[in-house]
Amino acid sequence: MAHLLETQVGEGTLVLKTGDVAVQASSAVTVSYGDTVVLVTACMSKEPREGATFLPLTVDYEERLYAAGKIPGGFFRREGRPTQQAILSSRLVDRFLRPLFPKAFRHEIQVISTVLSVDHENPPDVLSAIGASAAVTLSEIPFDGPVGAVRVGYVNGKFLLNPTYSQLQESVLDLVVAGTKETVVMIEAGGSEVSEALVLEAIRFGQQANQEIIRAQEDLRGRCGKPKLDFQPEQPDAELEAAVGEVVGDRIDQLIGRHKLERDEMVAQLRKDVVDRLSERYPPQDVLSVLDTKVKARIRSSILERGVRPDGRRATDIRPIECAVGLLPRTHGSGLFTRGLTQVLNIATLGSVGDEQMLDGLTLEESKRFMHHYNFPPFSTGEVKRIGTPGRREIGHGALVERALIPVLPPEGDFPYTIRLVSEVLSSNGSTSMASVCSSTLSLMDAGIPIKAPVAGIAMGLVTGQDGQFAVLTDLEGMEDAYGDMDFKVAGTAKGITAIQMDIKVKGLSYQILEKALEQARVARHTVLDKIRETIASSRPELSKYAPRMVKINIDPSKIGTLIGPGGKTIRSIIEQTKTTVDVENDGTVLVGSTDPEAAQKAIAMIESLTKEVEVGGVYTGKVTRIFPFGALVEILPGKEGLVHISELADYRVPSVEDVVKVGDEITVMVKEADRQGGKISLSRRAVFQGESERERKPERPSPSGRGHPLRRHSDDGSRGERGGAGGRRSHPSGPNPAGHRSS
Repeated sequence: MAHLLETQVGEGTLVLKTGDVAVQASSAVTVSYGDTVVLVTACMSKEPREGATFLPLTVDYEERLYAAGKIPGGFFRREGRPTQQAILSSRLVDRFLRPLFPKAFRHEIQVISTVLSVDHENPPDVLSAIGASAAVTLSEIPFDGPVGAVRVGYVNGKFLLNPTYSQLQESVLDLVVAGTKETVVMIEAGGSEVSEALVLEAIRFGQQANQEIIRAQEDLRGRCGKPKLDFQPEQPDAELEAAVGEVVGDRIDQLIGRHKLERDEMVAQLRKDVVDRLSERYPPQDVLSVLDTKVKARIRSSILERGVRPDGRRATDIRPIECAVGLLPRTHGSGLFTRGLTQVLNIATLGSVGDEQMLDGLTLEESKRFMHHYNFPPFSTGEVKRIGTPGRREIGHGALVERALIPVLPPEGDFPYTIRLVSEVLSSNGSTSMASVCSSTLSLMDAGIPIKAPVAGIAMGLVTGQDGQFAVLTDLEGMEDAYGDMDFKVAGTAKGITAIQMDIKVKGLSYQILEKALEQARVARHTVLDKIRETIASSRPELSKYAPRMVKINIDPSKIGTLIGPGGKTIRSIIEQTKTTVDVENDGTVLVGSTDPEAAQKAIAMIESLTKEVEVGGVYTGKVTRIFPFGALVEILPGKEGLVHISELADYRVPSVEDVVKVGDEITVMVKEADRQGGKISLSRRAVFQGESERERKPERPSPSGRGHPLRRHSDDGSRGERGGAGGRRSHPSGPNPAGHRSS
């Protein structure tokens, strides 16, 4: 039986519908907002996964291009691997679902969001989040929900709930907040240097709106929700715990305050000793699980009770920071950022507009000029693993850094380049994504890219205890991430925040914790920015000599077809001859790129010669293409020919055209008349002679044959004919390639 529920959210109506499709799934919900529709299903395996040591949750976000009325590109004409946006949307849903399942639950859970329709006004990712919560809430899967999720924008001093794509273009904030009735569970945001106070206010605004969405899901659950699976986690073996405790003694306390590498060795030895002593009585996996629980509890109590972290730091301490730029000789820019044992090398590469990434997704955006890619090789953690294509984590971290840097990049009109940054993680011990933000800033400035301001990032951790006790940790490291409750990444400039991403392991955070985390992140961010400025205060004044120089010119948009030529033949010819890049925009903007200034100028001259109109009175040097009894046809610009009448070939009477010129000669002529509609062009060689000064012209009269006339003639084979006056010669780059009509 179908059930439908509607509720007002912002300026639109949110519609939840269940019971009519995908009826074999544990539950299925269709979520609509405007004309954007997402189907979300939830399924659970009947038995726990054997040997699983974590929650086996999979969240998939499936984009179907038919939703936007598109046919996929490529040879196969069907959707391939998930787009970056699909991966980010699936991660967004995963981050708020995961902490709300029982920690010891080992049944496999799969949540699939399928985008069925998009209206290019209402983003489907938030609908997917609502649908995921609703589907799990209605199913038999144990879940501490439901969860509401909204997007918050900020335009002209006002918060907007679920802003449209067009409104987001004007918004200085793009924040997604998910929360239960009591607490905030997930935050993801991008901003144009917004303040911490504004972000906190936006979270409150979004969380208030979430309450109506939560009530709608509870109403739907009351109508058609399934009974929840009765799940009781296994109780720890008291005898095993006592046995492990006896072997461990006070050795866990000895770990605290040690350097990570030393601490890792001590933990490895402790694990070996415990297993060796107890493996005859207990399964090694159970022994190690109990040991891990004891280490986690002791690390957390040390932080809460004594304020001492695993490496000996206090709550607000930042590990030692080192920065360097210009490390690689042939790259366009490079920066190395080291914070403790976390180290990231970033490389900047500049390209032409034609190097933009083409997109084949559900949005109207077809390309992007800025890309950040993040690589996490196994040696960064001292491990041996297979290297493959980037996973969801790498895609997510790369996109977070990209979002943090976009607000400070120069606009394309001022800096017409495609920019690619690559972060190579060389060593990892906490928040490589925020280290990537810092190394990217160094690399951008080293490359001479005029960014608005440096950007730095820092990760905040959290340990919670009884009776509301908590500690927010600045500059999260690996063990604190593994045993703590939060990974709260904040990036921004000295002026404000540009990106936020929050992951938690508890069931939600209070505003008190959020406010403290944002403030500690602000203070730490300024410290990191100071270190960056000590290394390089601002962007270098010049680009690397190995980076292409982009020169922008403008042509008449009606001449674009002439420049491109049939099948792109003309523009390809220019590129091949000059070894440059040539990109043409619809408004007539042409960008020529080359590391060789002479090659760029040659390409510009060729483009201008194709696209500029012939000017009456202009002087051109052209090649004789045909000879008639009454004159010679001369190509003065590519595809543009004009007639020099026999009476205009010289400043004396010419008996025969062949006496003066032949096919292939280069001669200088002046345009007397140009019929732009008919394409007829009348040229004069005599007018060039008459324009010469007396001192430039020889007094002798030429012979009747014209062989003594002071004119230099160039043949196709490169040989010179008799000297001729080239006075007034100037190279006129010129217009499009209309049909090149000849006068007769």
